[in-house]
Amino acid sequence: MNDALRAALHDTGHTTDSLAAEVGVDPKTTARWLHEERIPHPRHRAAAAAVLGRDIGDIWADTSRRREPIWFRPWQEIEREAVSLRSYESMVLPGLLQTEAYARAVLGGTGLIARGDVERHLATRLARQDILRHDDPPQFTAVVDEAVLRRPVGGPATMREQLHALVAACAQPHVRVHVVPSRVGAYAGLNGPFVIAASADHRLAGYLDNQLKGQVVSDPDDIAAILGAWENVRGEALSHWQSVELITEVAQTWT
Repeated sequence: MNDALRAALHDTGHTTDSLAAEVGVDPKTTARWLHEERIPHPRHRAAAAAVLGRDIGDIWADTSRRREPIWFRPWQEIEREAVSLRSYESMVLPGLLQTEAYARAVLGGTGLIARGDVERHLATRLARQDILRHDDPPQFTAVVDEAVLRRPVGGPATMREQLHALVAACAQPHVRVHVVPSRVGAYAGLNGPFVIAASADHRLAGYLDNQLKGQVVSDPDDIAAILGAWENVRGEALSHWQSVELITEVAQTWT
């Protein structure tokens, strides 16, 4: 329960409905902020705090105790504000679609994260997934290599659970997953994973991952190159429903 938000509403005479009207969100959204301790998007936090005459940190103190690496924070803000996300992965499933067990196996198996820090990184990754559960989530389109479905991350039980969860996610109207079949030869995805985010004002940003840390790019030439790579990988992939059928088929092999 967010007692600080409840107190601010009481002190100002606002209700969750009136706050929603001021901020420009659905009343169900503000109710979740109150009852489920959801942390709003940055622009909604700022707007709500202004309406209530409070500092953001007074209402959502957890935002000052950030768990993600410093280098990842710029991308996380972009991700939260995005109206669409296009993600390509060749080795693992996108973090926004990972189950807890799968994500723990990925983070713990890299050798780059100290054992004591795995749970902290895991909590950050799972918290990020909340953006796909908002009332107004971004359109999320993922392309993954078929090898991702067949790599034994965490073992058969973890993979079976993960692929079933992926099929369930694909049933949502704002989630689309496409698989590049193993019969495809060389294609742009072999150069590595990336994400493209589009904001409400049509600005584009890219994210490139590597062994040490991620890189946010916004230079027009870089964005053009990533868009070209996206068109290539998307063109090599199966349709959404063909991909769902393949994911379902592979899930049955993890016994």
